[in-house]
Amino acid sequence: MGKQDMGYRIVSLLASAPLLASAPLLASAPLLASAPLLASSWALLGQSAWAEETIRPNHLSAPSIVQGEHSLAQAFVQVIDVQVNPTEVGVEVMLKTADGVLEPSGTSVVGNALIAEIPNAVLANGEAFQAVDPAEGIALVSVDPTANGLRVTITGADAPPMAEVRAEAQGLVLSIATAAGDDSLRLLVTGEQEQDYRATQATVGTRTATSILEVPQSIQVVPQSVLEDQNATLNSALRNISGVQSSAASVRSQVTSVIIRGFDIDNTLINGLRDPTFTDLGLGQTNIERVEVLKGPASVLYGLGDPGGTINVVTKQPLREPFYELDYTIDNFGLQRPAFDVSGPLNADQTLLYRLNGFVEFGENFVDFEDVESRPFIAPTLAWQINDDTTLTLEANYLRNNTTGDAPSLPAVGTVIDNPNGEIDLDVNLGEPDLTETREQVTRIGYRLEHQLDNNWAVRSEFGGAFFRELTNTIAFPLGLLSDQRTLLRALVDVDTDRDSYTLNNSVVGSFNTGSIDHQLLVGVELARENLTDRLVANFLDPIDIFDPVYSPDNVGFEVLRQDVFSRTDSLGIYAQDQISFTDDLILVLGGRFDIAGVSNDDAIAQTDEFQQDEAFSPRVGLVYQPSDDVSLYGSYARSFTPQAGQTFTGDSFRPERGTQYELGIKANLLQDKLFANLAFFDLTRTNVLTTDPDNGLFQIQTGEQRSRGIELDVQGEILPGWNVIASYALTDAEITEDEVFEDGNTLFNVPSHSGSLWTVYELQQGSLEGLGFGLGLFFVGEREGDLNNTFELPSYVRSDGLVYYQRDRFRAQINVQNLFDIDFFEASRSGNDLEIIPGQPLTVSAQVSWQF
Repeated sequence: MGKQDMGYRIVSLLASAPLLASAPLLASAPLLASAPLLASSWALLGQSAWAEETIRPNHLSAPSIVQGEHSLAQAFVQVIDVQVNPTEVGVEVMLKTADGVLEPSGTSVVGNALIAEIPNAVLANGEAFQAVDPAEGIALVSVDPTANGLRVTITGADAPPMAEVRAEAQGLVLSIATAAGDDSLRLLVTGEQEQDYRATQATVGTRTATSILEVPQSIQVVPQSVLEDQNATLNSALRNISGVQSSAASVRSQVTSVIIRGFDIDNTLINGLRDPTFTDLGLGQTNIERVEVLKGPASVLYGLGDPGGTINVVTKQPLREPFYELDYTIDNFGLQRPAFDVSGPLNADQTLLYRLNGFVEFGENFVDFEDVESRPFIAPTLAWQINDDTTLTLEANYLRNNTTGDAPSLPAVGTVIDNPNGEIDLDVNLGEPDLTETREQVTRIGYRLEHQLDNNWAVRSEFGGAFFRELTNTIAFPLGLLSDQRTLLRALVDVDTDRDSYTLNNSVVGSFNTGSIDHQLLVGVELARENLTDRLVANFLDPIDIFDPVYSPDNVGFEVLRQDVFSRTDSLGIYAQDQISFTDDLILVLGGRFDIAGVSNDDAIAQTDEFQQDEAFSPRVGLVYQPSDDVSLYGSYARSFTPQAGQTFTGDSFRPERGTQYELGIKANLLQDKLFANLAFFDLTRTNVLTTDPDNGLFQIQTGEQRSRGIELDVQGEILPGWNVIASYALTDAEITEDEVFEDGNTLFNVPSHSGSLWTVYELQQGSLEGLGFGLGLFFVGEREGDLNNTFELPSYVRSDGLVYYQRDRFRAQINVQNLFDIDFFEASRSGNDLEIIPGQPLTVSAQVSWQF
């Protein structure tokens, strides 16, 4: 089912509809009207009927802009560090990468030099590497960019050396031995790229491919290996990250609705561009390469948004080598998903690459009568290296969701509050299965165009468009529970929502020096427009017994609510960021963004047409100190803003909601760079929060303030060969500090004081059972308040998950078990009242088989 935010609105409005028999809900609340912003810019956007995206040419060395490491479909791998370490017989040269595989294409001997060519690789810092006389018998080691990638040259003092090459997780190692008088080369690949739970780079924190150690804000990444092991959707993947909790969407939902650092967030990006349709319909899980989460305000980079955090979904990109995969998944409730993923070059010189993946999902879930009739998804991507300096990527995806029997959530009385009549079955359907159905779809298109001006400067243009259509969405909503505590009042709501979103971002990034100080400068302009048409009609339904439901599809009552609203949000953002390296150990990050946002609202029923414009400046200041290469200490200050549409009773326009965060933390690479840890302390305040006017109950005022403070710890990576882990813990104190209705000091609902997770996997590394792996997960969520009045609580729980798999060569089979001990638990209070408690998924066993060829 679609829009969770709209669900909150409908429930709260319909709850009062029986008492306000004649008036449209909130008819007297001021609405906004329309004034297009920068109309000429939209003419350009309107012509973008198809999308283009960019890739980085493989020989370039300038700093990459957003998603640089995914350019040209992850074919161009970024080398983030080169290390030369003496050994007993020579030296060891290590090329460290954030993600991706380095594969030498060939070697040669010229004089005393051994040369290895590594295609599809770039140096992240843009500087050639040299080590003079690193060991006895070795005169020089150099790594230089070429037209096709990188060239590693090892020059012997008297004769060319010998090399053994092995690929490791996050890098390539060349073990060099001196061999006086021997002009032969021994090249041996001793391993393949291993899956890695540790990520060293993310673009969400700076809009550049920057080491996470150098970003003065908390960033967590759920990489592809974790997604694969957990067979995770976006919603379930986010539970591996500290301070992230479910808000208004169940694990089986197709939308993303979460709380980060105590606050609901609606900041979801795809490849670095905002996509508000994620609140309507998400992205097919088979197209997700990794998930990045930036904690705290991010308006300095992405404009208007909630203060808790930002989610960036990185999609799969084309591969240079041919790749074909088929897989099939089925669970114990009968939900099935056949899927495919194919990629490779389209021409001989490999300048045109493609990727196509998709699936169709169908079957049942654990709630009575809820069925997925069909859920098809397809995502084509085309990457074109136009010339040595210019690259273009075109990307699209389409998801359709066809379901029947959609069930509402459950009342608190009988689930988390004792009911004298007993406990409600968590799989009961309290809707009208014969009447409720959903037919909805979303189409997304985009391009990314990047041009390298020289070795230090690059320009980038990127566009993303998303178009959501609700063809049919009939939903049953609870209105109230009668005094017998078993009779539930209901309404049947027909929803018709269309949402179109356009984002155009143009930026330039480059590096330069002022004396001994290094700068990486990012400057950009972003235009965005969102059109939302929101229509609904609500009718009474016959009440239903929550303990013994009898459905009455023929008894739809009279209309109680009708809505027909069109809104438009236009925004212009101008931003700049400078990453200033005073020394190798000290980095200052300065950034600021100025936004103009115009919000219009046209209510066809209330016959209002109003407009409001807001302006805001959002800064970020951060300092990073690295006492060693593997440890960084950081502190930062950042702000966010979110436009608020409407007026007070006296006619004053609402000011933008603001978020202000102070954060201190430490990040470290441990166990010889195999394990990454991030410890953060934060203080986040949300101001200008709307709260009910105590003197005029149908209006709101902006006296609200909420504050969230806490400690978060995230650890991920490899403990021992074959043993990977991702773990988190959060201590969060989120409370109301000022409000006209709710008591100061009340805890924000759905926010536990304590939460944590542990997921660990071990794979046998040798013997006849090599490739056999086992995994175990524990997910703990403490007690949470169910509403802002703090009148009831959701109990704490510990959910256990399990995994067993076997992979050999191109074959993989795995079994995932969610809720291993089949406990009853509750994910969230959907709308902060006692009528919509979301039950957790019971014991679920899924089997998956995949084959690459």
